[in-house]
Amino acid sequence: MAVATLGLALLPVLLAGCAGGQTGATTGDSRFVAGDGSAQVITPADRKAGPQVSGSTLEDRPLNLADLRGKVVVVNFWASWCAPCRGEAPTLEKIYAEQKPRGVEFVGIDIKDGKEPARAFQRGFKVTYPSLFDPDGRLTLAFRDVPPNAVPSTLVLDRQGRVAVRIIGPTTYSALTPLLTRVTAEK
Repeated sequence: MAVATLGLALLPVLLAGCAGGQTGATTGDSRFVAGDGSAQVITPADRKAGPQVSGSTLEDRPLNLADLRGKVVVVNFWASWCAPCRGEAPTLEKIYAEQKPRGVEFVGIDIKDGKEPARAFQRGFKVTYPSLFDPDGRLTLAFRDVPPNAVPSTLVLDRQGRVAVRIIGPTTYSALTPLLTRVTAEK
């Protein structure tokens, strides 16, 4: 009886770790859990070479992250079925518009999603930066040295393509902007 009561008491805690109870639109996958928005800054000496990631965007155009070397790149992992992704989309677009003239690029990675719902998400939130389409999670798995671990998650790549910052969960203007300033100031 005590074990059953404890199990029932812990159930809401375990369920709260799921990304809003949402699952991948095309796969039924629910392995990603919500993050708290905390940031991990990786010192330049501890950064490893970034992954080789290339694929097709939601607009069916080729995109290779290696082509962006020399620029600071924000990589946001999102999905149309993800409620926190909807919440952070306007903020990311605002930061992108402000940082693009400073040479900062943004790339989304739409994970475990359907192409049409993802395109509708981009139109609805007026997202103007490109997103790679990653329906099976293959591109996301390439970030194995510093994995995103949640949807949404945001990585900031330095000019050498190495992960400099990892934010697990939704981010905010006041959290991401100073981190970008820090990474763009690096020589």
